Amino acid sequence: MPAGRSNPLQIDTSKAHPARVYDWLLGGKDNYPVDEAVGEKLPSEARDGARQNRQFMHRAAAWLAGQGVDQFLDIGTGIPTEPNLHQIVQSVVPAARIVYTDNDPIVLRHAETLLISGPGGVTDYIQADVRSPGKIIEHARTVLDFGRPVALSLIALLHFIPDEQEPLAIVGELLSALPPGSYLVLSHAASDRYAELAAQVTAEYARAGIRLGFRTRDEVARFFDGLDMVEPGLVTAPEWFRTAPAPVPEDSGIYAGVARLR
Repeated sequence: MPAGRSNPLQIDTSKAHPARVYDWLLGGKDNYPVDEAVGEKLPSEARDGARQNRQFMHRAAAWLAGQGVDQFLDIGTGIPTEPNLHQIVQSVVPAARIVYTDNDPIVLRHAETLLISGPGGVTDYIQADVRSPGKIIEHARTVLDFGRPVALSLIALLHFIPDEQEPLAIVGELLSALPPGSYLVLSHAASDRYAELAAQVTAEYARAGIRLGFRTRDEVARFFDGLDMVEPGLVTAPEWFRTAPAPVPEDSGIYAGVARLR
């Protein structure tokens, strides 16, 4: 039984939740009318952004596994959508160990799917909020070896953490627990690429009680301060790739990057 299963929280179906709206944008069925109502009011580009985020995660995880990284801490996991991160990584490194984290109780309900590891590897799940990084690290240490590199995955998460909640400090605390040679994998909605669309998305989420903090490229780049960026650097999600075939070029309001801890 994964951590947090003994006292699961009740799912509030009267309020939209980012993980469930994201599931709807990806075409999933694990959401409620309140989440669908938010998704339907978003511009069509929001679905493109969700897909681009997912595809970036696939490429980055596969590349890192190909470099020998066999430990992943994925925060803001979301509702399982195959292939999940562990399926991608363990197809390359069967012994890989993955810890998933999310704060939506509905993800807890699907933890069994997240925990179907390959026979040589391990997956685990903790219900926790990224704004409690100490709790996450404490649990992750029981599964991952923090004496060896760990890939920290923050996909489409930090734009739900406004500046007053100190997202830079949160990421800094998470990274400070990781050994040299670890990686940060991050994607983030842009405020400076398609400003009108960004404002529309922000307003629709706000009407549902969900605050967003889209950021400029320079602001997103600050999450990587002191790290060594992996080529091609901080680019839009469809522009980030390391192995052939190259993604089809398309417009995107999502920044993405991977960087290595010194």
